[in-house]
Amino acid sequence: YTFNFTEHPYCHLIDTIKDCAIKFFNPEKLNDARYDKLPLSIRVLLESAIRTCDGFYTKEEDVQSILTGSSSRAKPRCPSLQRDGIPAMVDLAAMRDAVAKLGVDPCLVNPKCPTDLIVDHSLQIDFSKCAIQNAPNPGGGQFAAAPARLSPLKLPTSAQSSLSLDTPSSPGRPPASVQQIENTPLLCPFHLKPVSEPETALKNQEMELNRNKERLQFFKWCSKAFKNVNVVPPDVGAVHQVNLEYLSRVVQLSDDFIYPDSVVGTDSHTTMINGLGILGWGVGGIETEAVMLGQPVSLTLPRVVGCKLVGSINPLATSIDIVLGITKHLRQAGIEGKFVEFFGPGVCQLSVPDRTTIANMCPEYNATVSFFPVDHVTIKHFTKTNFTPEKLELLESYLKAVKLFRAYDDSSQDPEYSEVIEINLSSMVPYVSGPKRPQDRVVVSNMKEDFQRSLDEKVGLRSFHISKEKQQTRVPFTHCGQEYSLCHGSVVIAAVISCTNNCNPSVMLTAGLLAKKAVEAGLVVKPYIRTSLAPGSGMVTHYLSTSGVLPYFNQLGFEVIGYGCATCVGNTAPLPEAAVDAIKQGDLVACGVLSGNRHFEGRLCDCVRANYLASPPLVVAYAIAGTVGIDFEKSVTSEGKEVYLRDVWPSREEVQQTEEDSVITSVFKELSGRMKKGNAFWNQIECSDSALFPWDHKSTYIRSPSFFSKMMSQPPSIEDAHVLLFLGDNVTTDHISPAGSISRTSAPPSICRANGQLTPRDFNSYGARRGNDAVMTRGTFASMKLHNRLVGKNGPKTVHIPSGQTMDVFEAAERYQRDGVPLIILAGKDYGSGNSRDWGVRAVIAESFEKLHRRQLLGMGIVPLQFESGENAESLELSGKERFTIELPEDLCPNQPFTVKTSQGKSFHVTALFEDETDIICFKHGGLLRFVARTLL
Repeated sequence: YTFNFTEHPYCHLIDTIKDCAIKFFNPEKLNDARYDKLPLSIRVLLESAIRTCDGFYTKEEDVQSILTGSSSRAKPRCPSLQRDGIPAMVDLAAMRDAVAKLGVDPCLVNPKCPTDLIVDHSLQIDFSKCAIQNAPNPGGGQFAAAPARLSPLKLPTSAQSSLSLDTPSSPGRPPASVQQIENTPLLCPFHLKPVSEPETALKNQEMELNRNKERLQFFKWCSKAFKNVNVVPPDVGAVHQVNLEYLSRVVQLSDDFIYPDSVVGTDSHTTMINGLGILGWGVGGIETEAVMLGQPVSLTLPRVVGCKLVGSINPLATSIDIVLGITKHLRQAGIEGKFVEFFGPGVCQLSVPDRTTIANMCPEYNATVSFFPVDHVTIKHFTKTNFTPEKLELLESYLKAVKLFRAYDDSSQDPEYSEVIEINLSSMVPYVSGPKRPQDRVVVSNMKEDFQRSLDEKVGLRSFHISKEKQQTRVPFTHCGQEYSLCHGSVVIAAVISCTNNCNPSVMLTAGLLAKKAVEAGLVVKPYIRTSLAPGSGMVTHYLSTSGVLPYFNQLGFEVIGYGCATCVGNTAPLPEAAVDAIKQGDLVACGVLSGNRHFEGRLCDCVRANYLASPPLVVAYAIAGTVGIDFEKSVTSEGKEVYLRDVWPSREEVQQTEEDSVITSVFKELSGRMKKGNAFWNQIECSDSALFPWDHKSTYIRSPSFFSKMMSQPPSIEDAHVLLFLGDNVTTDHISPAGSISRTSAPPSICRANGQLTPRDFNSYGARRGNDAVMTRGTFASMKLHNRLVGKNGPKTVHIPSGQTMDVFEAAERYQRDGVPLIILAGKDYGSGNSRDWGVRAVIAESFEKLHRRQLLGMGIVPLQFESGENAESLELSGKERFTIELPEDLCPNQPFTVKTSQGKSFHVTALFEDETDIICFKHGGLLRFVARTLL
C-alpha cells in the first residue's frame, strides 16, 4: 500500500520500532479501552481497517464499527491458490483478452497483492506395489487372523514374467505395458532397505507430469506474465504444514511499513494458516480473484467464540484424536459462520503442527476461522524453519507492541468473547469418524459395536440396514492364487495421507513406529487391500526415511505413491476384480480407512460403502486387522501368540524423541532448496513471453472461458423459470462439483474425446481439468450420488420439463439456454459448497446455504434465495414442475424479502441473501468478474 501520511485519517497512530526504522499503525494509540477487550483475531481486522482507511472501500465509521463489534471490511492478501487456482488464473488470462479487445492495456489485469499459486497435483496411482509384493506369507499374521512370525520369502525367477502392475484409478483401464513392467523393480517387502526417493513415487510423478504438461505450461506462463505471482513448482507438495512455514510471513514488511499478514485462499484447508497466528479463511474462487485484483473482502463482523482448552493430553491420543474431539464439541455448539479463538493453559501443550491440524478442520465444524494467536511456542517453532533470528526479533517486537502476542497461561490477557466453550484435553481418546461423514465420531474401543449398529439400523447418515440373515454373509474369492473371503466390515482400502489434517510429523512418525513394531511382531497386511502412502510433500518422505520407519511402511504395503490428492478424491488404484466381484455378489458393506478429511459415501470407490477417517497409525492398525469389526482391547492373533494393539503402539515419549531427532532444521532448509530449484521437468518447460496467453483450441486442459464475451448486466427479474434440479438436504461439494476421476459414462468425456481423441485412461480428474470450463460445466451435478426428485433416483440426470425427457443435467441446461428459458434450483437445508458457472441458472431457492457457496453463487450473478423459517418445498407442496417468477426491484436492499409466484397460482415469500451493498452491486453486474472488468475499462 502507498500511504499519504499527511492525508491519512489515522496518521496520528503511526508508531515506530527498531530504532525508528520500521513504521506501523498502532491501535494502542487510540487510547480506547475497548481495544484491550477485543479478541486478537478482531484486532487484526481493526488494524487492517485503520491502515487501509481510504474513505471509499473502508471508512472511519468502519473502524468504529469494529470497536463496537458490528461490521468490518478486511483487505487481506491472497497467497494460497491451491487446486482452484487454475480456473482463477484462466479467468484472469481471459480478462486480459477481453480488455485488450477494447483497447485497454492487458497488463492492467494483474494481481495487486502477493499470490502464491501452488501447482496442485492431480495424482493418479498408475504404479503401485507389484501383486507379489504382499503375496501370502506362511509365517505372517494379521490382528486376530494369522500366525505371528515372518519368514524370509524368496521370489522365484519365473514369477517375474507373470507380474502385472496395479493400473490407474479408473476401473477398466488396460494394464501397464510390458515395458513399464520390465522397468519396474521387484520390491520384496522383507528387505528393509532405506530409500531416498521411492521408485513407485518417481514413476507416478513422471506419469503425472507428462499427463498434465498443458496445465504446467500454463502455470509457467503465469509465473512470467503476471506480477506478484509466486508459482510453487510440481513435486514440492501441497500447502500442508511443512510448506506453510515457507509461504507464511506472519507479518508483512513493505516500504519500511509493518503490518499483520492475512490470507484468503480457494482451498478448504486455507484455515490451517490460523495455527501460525495468521488470520486467514477460505473463500470462493470468484471472490479470491477479486482480492487478487485489489477488491476488499467484505464481511459482517462475526461473533468470536472463545475455546478454552484445559487439562492434560492423554498419552495415547494423537493430534487427530484431539482434532476430532474439538470438532465434535464445536459442531454441537452451533458456531456456523463464527470466528473461533483458542485460549487457556491447555493451548501451551499443543505444538504448532497440532494447532495447524486443529485449524485445518475448521470447515468441518462450520466456523470461518480457528485462530491461535502467536505465543512463545510459535516463535520457538519458527526458529527451526526458514525464519531468520532478525525477522523473529522484529516479528515478536511488533506483535507485542500492538498486543497480538499471547501468554496463554496468563488469564489477565484473556479478551472478552461472545461466548466461551471449555474443552478438557484429558477427555480425548482415540477416535475414528464415519462411516459417511467426518462429524460422526466413533470411539475406537466402541468401533465393533458401532459398526454392528450401522448394519442393524435403517438406512441413514450413519447406517446401511442389512437384514440379520445377510449380516453373516461371507464371500470367498481367489487373489494371487490364494483363497480369501470378504464379509461386512472387511477393509479393502487403507490410505495413509499426510497432506492436510495429518501433516503433523508426530502423527506420521507414530504410524511409522507402529509399522516397525508390527513387522517385528510378525504382522502383515492382506495383499488384496489397496494400501498407499501419500505424503503431502517430499519432506514427509525425508523424515520418515531419516527416522528409519519408511522401510517398515513399505513392508506392510504402504508404499509412497507420490505427492498429491489421490485416495481423498477417489483416485485410488482399482481393487482386484475378484474382490470387487465378491463385494457385489454379497452386497457387502466393504470399508475404506484413510487419514484424510473427506470420505463421503462412494467417494473412494463406488463399491466401498463405509469409509472411516482415522489417524495414520489407526489406518495401519485396521489394515493389519483386515476389518473394522474388531475390538483391539480383546482381539489377539492366532496360534497362541497374543498381539494386542497396545503391544505395538509407540509411547508419546518415543514419538517425541524420534521427532526431535528426525524433524530438524535441515528439513525446512531442504524445502527452501526444492522451492527455488524446482525440478528438471518444470525447468525445461517452454512458454510464451507474451502478455496474452496463446490459447490452443485443441487443448482439453486449458480453455478460454466464454464468460467475458457477454458483459451485460444482470436483468432485474426472473420470469417463467423452470426448475433444473429439485434437491433435498445436505447437498455437498461432491454432489455439486465432483473432484474425483472422470467417469467414462459422464458428459465431460465427450469434450475429451472430441478435442484430444483421448482414451479413458487419459481422462484424468476434474481437479486436473478445472482450467477447461467446458469440462467443469459438464461435470457440475455429475455425481452418481445426486438425488434429483424430478427423476426419483440417484444419478446425474434431470427431466426436461417441457418435453418430459430424462437427460444429463448439462444437456437439459443447454437446451433450456438455447430456448431462452431461465432456470432455478430448489433445495433443502445446508445447500452445498463448490464451484458454480453460469449455464442459465439464475437463482437457487433453499432452506439454508453453506456460507462459502452463497458467496460463490453471488460471484457468478446467481441470487441465493432462502425460504421463510419453517417453510420448504414440501410444506409449500411444490412439485418442481411449475414455472417460477421472481420480481427483483432496481433498488435492492440487503436481506430483502421477495415474493415468488408460480404458474399454478401459488405464491410464497423468500429472502434474498445479500449481506451488503457489495453483494448487490456484484449481482447487478452479472457477477464479480464482470464488475471488476468494467472497473478496469
